[in-house]
Amino acid sequence: MTQLRIGEAARFLAVSDDTVRRWIDAGVLGSSRDAAGRAVVDALELARLAQRNAVLPGDPSDIGRSARNRFVGIVTDIVQDTVMAQVELQCGPHRVVSLMSSEAVRDLGLEPGSVAIAVVKATTVIIETPAGKA
Repeated sequence: MTQLRIGEAARFLAVSDDTVRRWIDAGVLGSSRDAAGRAVVDALELARLAQRNAVLPGDPSDIGRSARNRFVGIVTDIVQDTVMAQVELQCGPHRVVSLMSSEAVRDLGLEPGSVAIAVVKATTVIIETPAGKA
């Protein structure tokens, strides 16, 4: 069972150490003590709390799709030349970047501030672990 110190847990949830301590005091998140007597939280419990707290905007398209990796966001930047474009979206706490044709950008009417949905279909997902954890 992986355990994280309060500061590490706070970084994963993008909140302050004090917020994590308040959640522990309120029973929202459990804690225990490590061998050195420091307060720690169970990493799996923390991940489940993060899932419950994750709030992304709803999909405004009202279209059914088989793709499950969909991120609703706002276009923050577009870099394009005559053929290709790089479109950046901010989807909640996630930055998503797509490379597409400049023609597609024009056809979709994309510009900074536009609401858009990133649909991700990946055949390869690479997962890394911090150094010394393998």
